Amino acid sequence: MSEPLLAAEIWSQPDNWAEASALADTYVDVLPQPGERVAVIGCGTSLSMARAYATLRESGGLGETDAWPASAARLSRPYDRLVAITRSGTTSEVLDALAEHGGGSPVTVITSSEDTPVLDLGSPILLPQLDEQSVVQSRFATSVLALLRAHLGERLDGVIREGRDARDESDEAYAAVVREAEQITFVGMGLGAAIAEEAALKLRESTGSWSESYLATEYRHGPISIAAPGRVVWALGPLVTNFERDVAATGAHLEHRHVDPMADLVRVQRLCLLKAADLGIDPDRPRNLSRSVILDS
Repeated sequence: MSEPLLAAEIWSQPDNWAEASALADTYVDVLPQPGERVAVIGCGTSLSMARAYATLRESGGLGETDAWPASAARLSRPYDRLVAITRSGTTSEVLDALAEHGGGSPVTVITSSEDTPVLDLGSPILLPQLDEQSVVQSRFATSVLALLRAHLGERLDGVIREGRDARDESDEAYAAVVREAEQITFVGMGLGAAIAEEAALKLRESTGSWSESYLATEYRHGPISIAAPGRVVWALGPLVTNFERDVAATGAHLEHRHVDPMADLVRVQRLCLLKAADLGIDPDRPRNLSRSVILDS
């Protein structure tokens, strides 16, 4: 079996982050300004990135920021700017939400796909160099997040370095209990919670594995009941109080690194490739999924 397209797209990410963060100043006029009330919409992986950005923007004191699934966005609220993230530029729910919005406030659309209808619905940030051939998203989404983080004023040098370390470590760095786990739950707080959601989605998409995601503080309010030997709890970002102790009591394996959640996501993506190979699954073409969800009108 030839190497999956996803492998090259995962590998390129840290360099893509450097490129994307350098572009932040180019788009300063069409990205949210400090103090603006902002809505960010997306579907699937793009929604996870929207939630990550919203968390960072609000925690940085830069303005109220709501992240909505495009299909359930309440855009009648008084927003100063709407940002839509869509790799394909053709996702029906995103196009419908923008059409319903009707230009009530400035719109910015972020996509990697040229000649797509979303480009006519707002000020475009077009990033074709970040497009992907795999159905499963990796570099487009994380590079958009890198661009948005840089626009918020973050320096990403350390995150990029950690991403390269995650990319370059050997397959043997993955403990057998992680690679062979029957179930993995991802948890985090703040940025880590949004990335945990994306990590669980990646594992489900690319390998058909049983994976879940929760706020780390909510994990002990029910979800911990599925923790057991042979299962894994993967924490992204700092651990909350007594978390390590409580997971250890279940017999589950706790996977945790002291790195930025976006860099740790590279490790999760690499795990997806390893598990897909172990299972004989093509991670580029997940069952029942396509590049874009296009609904009948």
